[in-house]
Amino acid sequence: MEERLGIAGAGVIACGLAATASRHGEVLLWARSDESAERARNSVAKNCAKLTEGGFDADNVRVVTDLDELAHATFLVEAVVEHHGSKAQVLADLGELECHAGEEAVIATTTSSLSIAELAQASGRPDSFVGLHVFNPVPRMELVELVFPGEAAEHTRERARALCEALGKTAVEVPDIPGFVVNRLLFPYLFSAVELLSETGMEPADVDRCMTLGAGMPMGPIALLDFVGLDVSQAIGEAIGAAVPHKLSELVGAGALGRKAGRGFYDYD
Repeated sequence: MEERLGIAGAGVIACGLAATASRHGEVLLWARSDESAERARNSVAKNCAKLTEGGFDADNVRVVTDLDELAHATFLVEAVVEHHGSKAQVLADLGELECHAGEEAVIATTTSSLSIAELAQASGRPDSFVGLHVFNPVPRMELVELVFPGEAAEHTRERARALCEALGKTAVEVPDIPGFVVNRLLFPYLFSAVELLSETGMEPADVDRCMTLGAGMPMGPIALLDFVGLDVSQAIGEAIGAAVPHKLSELVGAGALGRKAGRGFYDYD
């Protein structure tokens, strides 16, 4: 891989992306605190341990707590919480870094639903900007939705496509619309499953069983919402203009955010 990847974020997507890129050399991953840095190291190690073929190596991922360290990267990826203000601030900070790697860095966002045009402007470098929507779990999911602002230079587009190929992903260029393609189509379906629970009193496991056994889905809709995170699902629903089910909002308000919190529609040990 010709790029040296720098990732701003220490969550599930950031760590999954770092593990995926670890077979190509050093990856820089920025965490806000020593505590989140330690969690990120553990997460990357677990991801790499599951990838038994292909040279994935957690030792290639260097976790830092100083954002300026990312100036040594050639391809900067923002992967923080799905909130415009939070992403815009990190992107602005990345846009101000002076690259030490010999060329201007491409700046990317992993947003799954927010406006690429607006985030590109927040970075201050829309000509070098791309939406890089990877899917969870990143090491296993093949698709990347690539979204370019109108100002993106051709070399930015070429480098983004080349990065996806080097990571073993299939890139599909999609329009800059709320939710892009996958989430725009997926979340109304997922939310309808939650409404069905409320209307019928069915158990989540029974709804999920119907869709896995009857429709061939790899995961049922309720389990998938828990996997994505109910707070993230709520944010995506609001971004695409879909009606967020009251039950889902209730769970978010109670801190039951899905698997990552140990409880959501299901309880997790």
